[in-house]
Amino acid sequence: MTPSITAGQRFHADTLVADAHNDLLMLVARRPPQRWATYFRDVWYPQLRAGGVDLQVLPVFIDHEFRPEGALRESLRMVEAAHRIAEGNPDLVALCRTGAEIDATIGSGRIALVLALEGCPQIDTDVELLQTFARLGVRIVSFTHFGRTALADGSGEDSTGGRLTRAGVEALALLESLGVAIDVSHLGATGVDHVLELATQPVIATHSCSRSVHDHHRNLSDAHIRGIAATGGLICVNLYAGYLTTEAPTLDHVVAHIERVTELAGPTKVGIGADFVADLFAEKVPPCDRPLIIEGTNTELLIPGLEGPSGLPLVSEALLTAGHHENDVRRIAGANLARFLGATHH
Repeated sequence: MTPSITAGQRFHADTLVADAHNDLLMLVARRPPQRWATYFRDVWYPQLRAGGVDLQVLPVFIDHEFRPEGALRESLRMVEAAHRIAEGNPDLVALCRTGAEIDATIGSGRIALVLALEGCPQIDTDVELLQTFARLGVRIVSFTHFGRTALADGSGEDSTGGRLTRAGVEALALLESLGVAIDVSHLGATGVDHVLELATQPVIATHSCSRSVHDHHRNLSDAHIRGIAATGGLICVNLYAGYLTTEAPTLDHVVAHIERVTELAGPTKVGIGADFVADLFAEKVPPCDRPLIIEGTNTELLIPGLEGPSGLPLVSEALLTAGHHENDVRRIAGANLARFLGATHH
């Protein structure tokens, strides 16, 4: 018997859905190049479609085994993988560089893919390479992950009080001149302050939660959330359980973070940056290291039903159940991110 579709699921299916963070390129690039397009079509496209995804940001994240020597080469492999996904599946997706391309792709019923850099280990102090990546289609850049790069300190280094380095300041100015968005997710708290001091263009947090709801260094303070919104920017709430709560995670915790960000930033400045990790950990973490414990937390705890993109309708349904207006839920589910990328990337 086919399970009945709820009103919330029907609503979600009729809504533009955008996700600001899915690390699927890491898994694509593990395959032989001749399989990149088919692997995406067979494994990831069905999940994205089941979740109603119309716009997917694809971060280029370089794992520790490639840093520092292989970072640039692996980055280029992942960028090439994204291009081959699009070229091999032109009826399903398109790699988009501009807002007009995003709109046209979604309008044609395909999924718009947008490239991002996460962490910048491949750049070091060669800031001019950011222009190279922009030429290749990168539209969003973050300077750090948990640790330190040549551009800034990550949130795991908050005790250093580090601002952007001289190269980081140069990188920010270059990216703004190119119309590439600055992403402050993973950036240390003082670094976020520095970005907000310097930014003349809208800033995005692609996958961050509220620190006042759950006090984790990866989450944004109330002041930072207000500051990002004041740039005309966007805060995309992370669905990763470790940043939501220390309790058994539920959809109520997701709603609590979305509500706090909405309260501070307004309903036009909130999105979703899912950061699904189940497939990634299942393939990349050896059995002897499972479950993966980081900073004393079991990083593999998942919200039931939110193991991957197909669970995204649950978020819309939970927001509607919590009493949020349909227009606001549509904004949060994807319209805000689509608008941000369209306005930022002409």
